[in-house]
Amino acid sequence: MSEPAPASTEPPALEATGLRKVYGDFVAVDDVGLTVPPGGALAVVGESGSGKTTTARMIAGLETPTAGTIRLGGLGRPGPRARTAERRRFAREIQMVFQDPYASLDRHQRVRDCVGEVLALHTGLRGSALDRKVAEQLREVGLDERQAGSLPRALSGGQRQRVALARALAVQPRVLVLDEAVAALDVSVQAQILTLLRNIRERTRVAYLFITHDLGVVRHVCDDVVVMRRGRVVERGPAASVLSGPRHPYTRHLLDAVPRPGWKPTRRTEPTGASS
Repeated sequence: MSEPAPASTEPPALEATGLRKVYGDFVAVDDVGLTVPPGGALAVVGESGSGKTTTARMIAGLETPTAGTIRLGGLGRPGPRARTAERRRFAREIQMVFQDPYASLDRHQRVRDCVGEVLALHTGLRGSALDRKVAEQLREVGLDERQAGSLPRALSGGQRQRVALARALAVQPRVLVLDEAVAALDVSVQAQILTLLRNIRERTRVAYLFITHDLGVVRHVCDDVVVMRRGRVVERGPAASVLSGPRHPYTRHLLDAVPRPGWKPTRRTEPTGASS
C-alpha cells in the first residue's frame, strides 16, 4: 500500500481575509474571505449588488479595503511608501480582465503594441526579442499576425477578449481576476473563451478568480464557488456540490434562474426564506 502524498506547503495563490468595504453609511462588502490554491479556480457568484465586483476590485488593487488583508503567494501588498519596483513586482502577480474589452483597450493602439507595452514595462524586453514574445503571447490565445496588426475596432468581441487575456497573461501573473469576462459574448464565442481559459490554466497553473452572475458557466471553469448576497458570503464549497445540492435558498434561487430548454420569462421574485 503506497504512502499518501505529502500535503503541499506552497502558500495559496490568493488569500483574502475579513474584507470589508464601506461607502458612507453603505456596507458594500462585509467580512468576506476567499482562498484560491496555486492553479486553482474559484467562482464568486451573485446578482447585481451582491458585492462580488467590489470584492474583485479590492483584490486587484483598484479599490482600497476599509478592512481586511490580501495576500498573494503568502505576501501582502506593499505599503504606500514601498519602492516603485516593489509595487510593480506585486502588480505583476495579479491581473484583471473586464467584461467589456473594448473599454479597457486603447482604441488607437494596434494589438501587438498593446501587448508589447505591458511586456516592455514588466520584463524589459526590447527590439526583436520583444516582437517574438508578443507574437508568442498572441498565438497562445489564438490570434494571428493579421489580427496583431489590427486596431480593436476591426476585431470581433471574442477576439478583443482574447487580446485582453493576452495582455493580462503576458506578465505571467499568479492570479487572474475575470470580472464577468464572458457575459457580453454570444453563446458560441463564450464556449470558445471558456475552453481557452481551461487550457491556459492547465498549461500555466495561473489561478482564476472568476466573478459572474451566471452559475451556468461556473461548472466549465471553476473548482470551487462562493455565493455572495448583500455583501456577505452565504454559501461556499466545491462547485459540483454547490451546483448539484445547494444548501442556501438564495443559491437555489440563482440556479432556478439559469435558462433551460423550453424556458419562458416569468416575473422575478425573491427566494422565500432567504436571509443575508
